[in-house]
Amino acid sequence: MIRFDDVSVRYEGAEHPTLSGIDLTVPEGELVLLVGPSGVGKSTLLGAVSGLVPHFTGGRLTGRVTVAGRDTRTHKPRELADLVGTVGQDPLAHFVTDTVEDELAYGMESLGLAPDVMRRRVEETLDLLGLAGLRDRPIATLSGGQQQRVAIGSVLTPHPRVLVLDEPTSALDPAAAEEVLAVLQRLVHDLGTTVLMAEHRLERVVQYADQVVLLPSPGAAPVTGAPAEVMALSPVHPPVVALGRAAGWEPLPLSVRDARRRAAGLRERLAGCEPGPSGGTGAPGSPAGVPAPPPPRPAPRRSALARLLGRGTSGAPAPRDTGGALARTERLGVRRGRIEALRGVTLDVVPGETVALMGRNGAGKSTLLSALVGMVAPTSGSVLVGGLAPYRTPPPEMVRRVGLVPQEPRDLLYADTVAAECAAADADAGAEPGSCRALVSRLLPDVADATHPRDLSEGQRLALALALVLTARPPLLLLDEPTRGLDYAAKSRLVGVLRGLAAEGHAIVLATHDVELAAELAHRVVILADGEVVADGPTAEVVVSSPAFAPQISKVLAPQRWLTVAQVRAALGGAV
Repeated sequence: MIRFDDVSVRYEGAEHPTLSGIDLTVPEGELVLLVGPSGVGKSTLLGAVSGLVPHFTGGRLTGRVTVAGRDTRTHKPRELADLVGTVGQDPLAHFVTDTVEDELAYGMESLGLAPDVMRRRVEETLDLLGLAGLRDRPIATLSGGQQQRVAIGSVLTPHPRVLVLDEPTSALDPAAAEEVLAVLQRLVHDLGTTVLMAEHRLERVVQYADQVVLLPSPGAAPVTGAPAEVMALSPVHPPVVALGRAAGWEPLPLSVRDARRRAAGLRERLAGCEPGPSGGTGAPGSPAGVPAPPPPRPAPRRSALARLLGRGTSGAPAPRDTGGALARTERLGVRRGRIEALRGVTLDVVPGETVALMGRNGAGKSTLLSALVGMVAPTSGSVLVGGLAPYRTPPPEMVRRVGLVPQEPRDLLYADTVAAECAAADADAGAEPGSCRALVSRLLPDVADATHPRDLSEGQRLALALALVLTARPPLLLLDEPTRGLDYAAKSRLVGVLRGLAAEGHAIVLATHDVELAAELAHRVVILADGEVVADGPTAEVVVSSPAFAPQISKVLAPQRWLTVAQVRAALGGAV
């Protein structure tokens, strides 16, 4: 169905080709998963299938890419629209209409389908993706995950023979991701649709793949094979594969079910052990499995988010000592039009604490972060950060207390080069020259100073935005989906940076669907549902008891309360 013959792609100004000598065949009616570290060219390879590369992105493509016999060099994207449906990493860039139902119909209308066919397919897609309740909603009012489902639905309605998906579940909560993957499985198995997908959250998708294509490094030849075979040598792999590698299981398990079948002996060895610290679930010197109390930190330091904030508008938690809370909400309510986004939210965050906000798409996580930074005003209750009401405080004053990294990193990126962004961040923060660049080098190895932010992958742009905000070392750091588009290595580097900040006394609140990140980093998990707090407590207590939000290792080793492979290795002296 899809064939690459000696394909290379080089972008203008780049020292090396992004893709070099790619030979690859994707059979009809299979789900093929494209994996590899951030920046190796996965999005470029996907774009070559739809014709976006090079017709839209520029650059020089040599070799030949054919889809069902059509050469993408001679067929522009609009001439492939009936054959190939594409969803990129940024759903907002995909939309051309204002409402959900109109967006689902637009592609079919462009192809000239009959109105009765369009109506039937819109209804089918609304049901398939759980969007029926959102059909009349303006797309701008949807959460990031809801927008992602609409973007996927809009390319499903024309019934393409090939689907090209770039990070399709990265913005979805676990339940919504399962729904989308079930739809893709149905399309592949029942309709013979060919699906080529790039995804960093391999724990969600690898067990569904017929084949895995690994791009190990920029310009390197792909490695193609059965999922277990490729995962055995891939530098990026999910926690369940890491556990299988450590335990020497062959073939490697790809799903929690496979791993549980083999884990009886491992559970017996761990029966007398207690989970020790793993990221935010403990701290050096604390008793095994017991979170260390965050150290007091009275003096907030200067932050740098004036550029973003300057454009903005000016359930009870578990018992804890919150006398020194850096951020506090009391019965906070926020209404956005007809939507009651938050209802009665009471929350305290103390210095040195990392809190993960979790919940379904649209539960109110991003709204809560916006209230903490002052971008939305409460309709009831109160919110204080550093003793100030954020929505009543001038942005120049507020940015000395809190930094926000939004879901869309482009909101923070204005300069033409990475070096210029870093210089501006140092100046805004009053930091030593080179401070931001050092953070970028830590989060993004091998990214050149002269690189334009638009030429970075979505994950790399997010890492750059993180570095800009972290340069100011804000007392309160807010992160909205901070691992979207990041591979496991990049996520590990981010976790190291955030752990260091928490150890110094910074408070961190992150809204995330990444259950593995919460297991690695958070002291505490707060679950929101329909704008209300439904659970609030230590990470292990909250996530282990939740099938939707439990990490893979927890599911494999339940009822024991292990969260990460690192905990297991440490308990067994480094050998599993």
